[in-house]
Amino acid sequence: MTDALGRVRAAFAEAGVTGWLHAVDIDTGAQLDAGADQPVCTASVHKLCLLVTLHELADTGDLDLTEQVDCPPLGRTPGPTGLAAMRDPVRMSLRDLAYLMTAVSDNTAADLLLGRVGLDAVNRTTARLGLTRTHAVHTFGELLATLRQDAGPGGARILTDPHVLTRLRALDPARTNRSTPRDMTRLLSAVWRDEACAPEHAAAVRRLLGLQVWPHRLASGFPFDDVHVAGKTGTLPTLRNEVGVVEYPDGGRYAVAVFTRTANPAATLPAADSVIGTTARLAVEALRART
Repeated sequence: MTDALGRVRAAFAEAGVTGWLHAVDIDTGAQLDAGADQPVCTASVHKLCLLVTLHELADTGDLDLTEQVDCPPLGRTPGPTGLAAMRDPVRMSLRDLAYLMTAVSDNTAADLLLGRVGLDAVNRTTARLGLTRTHAVHTFGELLATLRQDAGPGGARILTDPHVLTRLRALDPARTNRSTPRDMTRLLSAVWRDEACAPEHAAAVRRLLGLQVWPHRLASGFPFDDVHVAGKTGTLPTLRNEVGVVEYPDGGRYAVAVFTRTANPAATLPAADSVIGTTARLAVEALRART
């Protein structure tokens, strides 16, 4: 494992990022720790916590996943995908909102679900599952609002200024939605072992994570037709994250959480995206070599 840790750290350095990783064999408990207990900003990775909460409440009968929700054009949470990018009134079910939230990281869909579920319920779920360092502070609209407030009158165009970045609450785990890599792999392992919620609902969570459309981070490290990757990304200025599960045809399944930060504020940094897949593969290969 020492060699694997060295390769992971070298890959982070070569990509120009500071990175934290935890990988665990879901069935044996073997793990690789490269800063697993570092507090990190979750960004849209926290939608996984909301997704599990939604299905937990459906299981207990506190909500019906087929319940319809209206989404008028005005007042939507900003974002480049899904409902956030649409212009006309929409009506859809809670479970279809969950699909958009997970597959394309739709912020409007996430906040509509939070309006039905509530942040307190999300925090109760993570606490119940023993995720002691995971906490939701903001809705996604509120999170984006802190960016605007902290950036000041210069607006989004000055979010590339290093001095401005230092004052953003959204980039400070003490003041925003947060977790650790270890907490996230614990959550994923609970979902894959049918422990986070009833088997029917855990299967629904796994299905949605498997429908995520982004191939440029975690999935890029596993370009094989017979290896299945299910995950959830998260992105903020200088931050690129993904957590997920990698499943091999021999039955091996591995929960991986990778969180990165770079000093370069550019929105497009292919090396910073792909290193998430590179380090995840290094970690999973090390775990597989042990067995």
